[in-house]
Amino acid sequence: MTNSGRCVLVTGGAGFIGSHLVDALAARGDRVRVVDNLSVGTRANLSNHEGTGRVELHVADILDGERLKPLLDGVDTVFHLATQCVRLSLFEPELVHRVNTEGTLRMLLAAVAARIRRFVYVSSSEAFGSATSVPMSEEHPFDPTTIYGASKLAGEHYTTAFHRTHGLDTVIVRPFNTYGPREHFEGAYGEVIPKFVVRVLNGKPPIIFGDGKQTRDFTFVEDTVKGILLAADAAALTGRSVNIARGVEVPITDIARLVLDACGSSMRPEFGPERPADVRRHYADVSRARKELGFAPVVSIADGISRYVAWFRRTFPDPTALLSQEQPYNWHPA
Repeated sequence: MTNSGRCVLVTGGAGFIGSHLVDALAARGDRVRVVDNLSVGTRANLSNHEGTGRVELHVADILDGERLKPLLDGVDTVFHLATQCVRLSLFEPELVHRVNTEGTLRMLLAAVAARIRRFVYVSSSEAFGSATSVPMSEEHPFDPTTIYGASKLAGEHYTTAFHRTHGLDTVIVRPFNTYGPREHFEGAYGEVIPKFVVRVLNGKPPIIFGDGKQTRDFTFVEDTVKGILLAADAAALTGRSVNIARGVEVPITDIARLVLDACGSSMRPEFGPERPADVRRHYADVSRARKELGFAPVVSIADGISRYVAWFRRTFPDPTALLSQEQPYNWHPA
């Protein structure tokens, strides 16, 4: 990427994927406005940019339309990542609906009013539900299993409708199971790889829910961000969607083994009951991203997990206190 010098806005930019996207945008020379209410994201995720003048953090809620208006003034591109997670949708569905569905509608309305050049909606593979055929192309049937997946799909439909009705230049980016540094391990927001790492570094076995044969298409966060940026700059994708993933399915049992190996542990995983509304299989067809964007993920799952464990050890040299932030096992997300 060359230095573009554009002003861009990232909702959810203090979160996991959002903060890595902010890093990449700032590195290429963009001026970045971050909108985040810090309910999940943290100031620490943006600490590298303190004093640079390149990144502005605005603590605001995407549901507050009046607060958003001045923040969109002069913005070229909106990257909309603000969301509430899949496990939370099982016991706080109204909150997830408001943030993911109503929040997306409000952002689209604000983008049209501000005459934004391009709106990038970052959706989720959860909008598909479980695979009925593989690999899953962008035209795979949508059959979400959770309110989270349904809310992300609603956001996709709203984004498409605004392109057709208002002529808004949009692109829908659909990442599959991103992992890496800054990924959440706390409570309902915790994801499978960080949860496994916390337990193993505390001398406890990872817990797999169900038989462990359920698969995901895990993508290292640097590769996901690279795909988002390529999609944002691709004129040919206007009004369309694109999957961003490695294009490789990995069973959860393999993830447990790789985490144990990376942590230098000889333990074996334990198995628990199946989780409610769990997706059985995800495996992305990334041919559109490869053909139209030149997207080529470079981090293998083994290398990515090793990198994550190394980062985790540096960041949390004493992981014992982190076990207290575990969510009851039946809510443990993957």
